[in-house]
Parts: sequence; structure tokens; C-alpha cells
Amino acid sequence: MEAKVITLPPFYVVGYKIEADVKEFESGLGKNTYHSLVEGKDKILNKKNENVILMQIYPMKPDFNPQVDSFTHILCYEVSHHGDIPLNMVSHAVTESKYVTYTHKGLESELSRSYDYLYGQWIIETGNEPKDYDFEIWDERYKPESLDNEIDLFIALK
Repeated sequence: MEAKVITLPPFYVVGYKIEADVKEFESGLGKNTYHSLVEGKDKILNKKNENVILMQIYPMKPDFNPQVDSFTHILCYEVSHHGDIPLNMVSHAVTESKYVTYTHKGLESELSRSYDYLYGQWIIETGNEPKDYDFEIWDERYKPESLDNEIDLFIALK
């Protein structure tokens, strides 16, 4: 699949918020939070579907490096509207935006290849500029340890 630009309407998510760099997140923090989210999914009212979303919100500083600088991760579900938020969870509103979308195929451990392509080559070649967040959708194709794994990536564009 090639990268393509789409526009998505505003949407809301509810889930767990973590402040961590990529290494901390990948050291087990992300997986533990994912399992807590899936185990407690019935507490989230108005879920639109069973797809887990990983929102990543970055500080917009020039020397930001996600490998060593903390940023916000929200492991969540999309909801149709704000309702009661379960204990220890947060809600987050996402405004309408243009996105470059791309499907990563292969092991989750090789996801950096797809991000490097989008944030590096694609952004430079097309002259687009990223906003301060992106997200991944983990649906029924999400099999992180399998070569059949597929993750849809969405990078918000200015």
C-alpha cells in the first residue's frame, strides 16, 4: 500500500495515558497497559468498535528525539461521545485533520521502518509538515509477533 492523504472528522477516544520515551514504552510498559485496556474494555461506554488505538502526542521542540525524550501515549478505544470515564483513564478529543495514512506490514519490532519512511522520505518529498501527533489502529490484523501483522498508521498534517 502506498501512503495517501485523507481527511478524518473529529473523534473522541478513552483509555490509559502514559508519559514515556520509546524505549520505556517498548520495555513492557506499552504491553502491560494494552493488556489492562483490553481486560477493562467493558468499562468504556459508547465504544464504536473493538479496534485499539495508540495515540502518540509529541512536544513540538526542535531537538525532540522520541527514543530518549518522554511524550504522551494514549492506548484507547474510539467512543461515539463523551460519557463517564472509567477510573484511571482519560478522554481525548481529536480535531478534524488531514493525515498521511500507510499500512505497516510485518513484525511490530520493524515498525520504525514505516515511521522512518513517512516522517523522513514521504514528508520531505511531498513538502507536507506534520502536526504534533500520530496514531496507530490495531484491529483484527494486529499480530505483533507475526509476519502477517498489519498496523494502519496515521500522521496528522498541518
